[in-house]
Amino acid sequence: MKKIFLMALLLLTMVLTGCGGGDSGGSADNKKIVIGLDDEYPPMGFKDENNQIVGFDVDLAKEAAQRLGTEVEFKAIDWNSKEAELKSGRIDILWNGLDITPERQENMLFSDPYMNNRQVIFVRAGDDQGIMAETDLADKAVGTQSGSTAEAYITGNADLLNTFGEFKTYGDYISAFMDLENGRLDALVCDEIVGLYNMSKQPGKFEVLDVTVGPVSEFGIAFAKENTALRDKVQKVFDEMVADGTAAKISEQWFGTNLIKAKN
Repeated sequence: MKKIFLMALLLLTMVLTGCGGGDSGGSADNKKIVIGLDDEYPPMGFKDENNQIVGFDVDLAKEAAQRLGTEVEFKAIDWNSKEAELKSGRIDILWNGLDITPERQENMLFSDPYMNNRQVIFVRAGDDQGIMAETDLADKAVGTQSGSTAEAYITGNADLLNTFGEFKTYGDYISAFMDLENGRLDALVCDEIVGLYNMSKQPGKFEVLDVTVGPVSEFGIAFAKENTALRDKVQKVFDEMVADGTAAKISEQWFGTNLIKAKN
């Protein structure tokens, strides 16, 4: 009788566990989304004075996650290893001022572009050094962020790179701007949006030159190559955010104007 009772109890436990799993709502649709980012990349994503990750793209992602009914975690990663982080599944999304390029499209799945972006040149205030085109960077100490679109363009353009007096890359633009201020760089090639934000935080120290380096690019949200389901869900709610004006409102809060691309 004791054995029969134990077997019956085990069977009942298995049935209840199975039912509980079916009713728990823990479906893949509602699982936590992990977003990888460079947390020293203001205004797209960075740590504030309370060590909390904030930013323009962070606010967009939070709104999208809320509409999807899922939790979201922001995970600081080595930006040089972003594709490996995505491919390994350690993160689900890259949402951090990421330029859409043909090379990246070979390894990642992108959303529709949501902002335009260009690489421009920043110098110390009052020290434009006669730079009116990228070719005027010859013999100068030039810097940019490692893993950035600017680095990819410069290192892929030997005719330009070989004219530099020195080429330096940095883990983040904060360090790059510090070296520019201290004279260890003559010019910094940087995303226009990111650079303008950094410049606004240190008024009077830097100047932006209206010189485009390389082609104008577009920002997109990146997913693992095979993860079309998540891409389509995020794209749907982001389109809703654009249509109802929420994305524009977030842009205006960060930039004072709407920089979100309109849907075609």
